[in-house]
Amino acid sequence: MSGEGIDMTSYVNAQRIRQYLKEGKRFDGRKPEEFRELIIEKNVSKKAEGSVRVRLGKTEVIVGVKLDVGTPYPDSRDKGNLMVTAEILPMSSQRIDLGPPKFEAIELGRVIDRGVRESKVIDLEKLCIIEGEKVWTVYIDIYSINDDGNLLDAAGIGALAALKIAKVPKYDEETGKAVYGKEDKDIPLNNVNPIAITVRKIGDSFIVDPTREEEDICETRVTFGISDGSIASVQKGDSKSLKIEELNKMIDMAENVWKEIFKRLEKQLK
Repeated sequence: MSGEGIDMTSYVNAQRIRQYLKEGKRFDGRKPEEFRELIIEKNVSKKAEGSVRVRLGKTEVIVGVKLDVGTPYPDSRDKGNLMVTAEILPMSSQRIDLGPPKFEAIELGRVIDRGVRESKVIDLEKLCIIEGEKVWTVYIDIYSINDDGNLLDAAGIGALAALKIAKVPKYDEETGKAVYGKEDKDIPLNNVNPIAITVRKIGDSFIVDPTREEEDICETRVTFGISDGSIASVQKGDSKSLKIEELNKMIDMAENVWKEIFKRLEKQLK
């Protein structure tokens, strides 16, 4: 092998990562099913009804929840609306260029949207103001600050945390508009706690919360929108196929990891 056109340092690191995983170890000393340190900082934006900064190791995202009065969709006249958008900022990685949203950002928003929507964590019926005319629209905005792997799960944790602390603005009946700064109640949430847990496959090994180096050599991934033992959504990424027994192993890992991450999230939101 001449090495022409190949980043030999990356190649050697990839081989070392695979070898370590065969032994059940990782470069940073974690176990395959172990997340990095999770830090959640609340109320980082004065313009949002709920916001958090989430750090997973060196990976960092900001998630904000905004509410505004809107028109219901024709097929859900008595329910509020939900919109999730994501932006991977150039400051978060040298790989991101300025310009329109790339596939990674679009996918990030869609995966988190599915997890929140399909879990029915938001009681959208209680966000109806006047049936067929006015409802609250919930906007969840995700911004990457630093990408050292696993933006998906960091964003999912942030979405749930921001929803849990967000407030609904006061509704002015005379003007039909929201009055910001005069929040009068929490967002109505059902008793479910969806968190995105992504399990990745490298060789014959499965890991969660990869660093950037680990993420780069992952062969396939599955993101589970999981809550209290129930799976609300599943999103597979990358092209390599999975066997049924491999998928079952990923589900078991995701369910066990969810329990630990939810405990950490609850502790930091107190």
